[in-house]
Amino acid sequence: MTAYEHASADSESAHTCIVRVCRDCCCGTERKHPGVDHDGLLARLEVGTRGRARVLRSACLLACDESNVVVVTPSVAGRRSGGRPAWVRGVLDDATVDAITGWVALGGPGIAATPESLAPQVFAPSGLSLTWTAV
Repeated sequence: MTAYEHASADSESAHTCIVRVCRDCCCGTERKHPGVDHDGLLARLEVGTRGRARVLRSACLLACDESNVVVVTPSVAGRRSGGRPAWVRGVLDDATVDAITGWVALGGPGIAATPESLAPQVFAPSGLSLTWTAV
């Protein structure tokens, strides 16, 4: 049985998204994106999603050409409503982080429509790393 099958529709966890932030070989590095406050953007993402999502720092998500990558995984309720993980490229500024946090606040994938401002940055992944560390 999966976590989705175990979660009660009323439980807090049923409404909690997962936001996975790629932070490995190139995403989140000064080398690839000089002048970007990567730690500040991560902190803004954590604060903006508090109570609505778990933010995880991930090893390489195998989407280096798209960096900086953030994956917004639907909550159990979102998944039950047809939501699927949304891969977002180029998360390099406050406006993009704010669009993600606003979307998560509304319920995220499956509950709320992808914000128009994020639509051009959403892409289909080529692979997924299954390792991550908590932020």
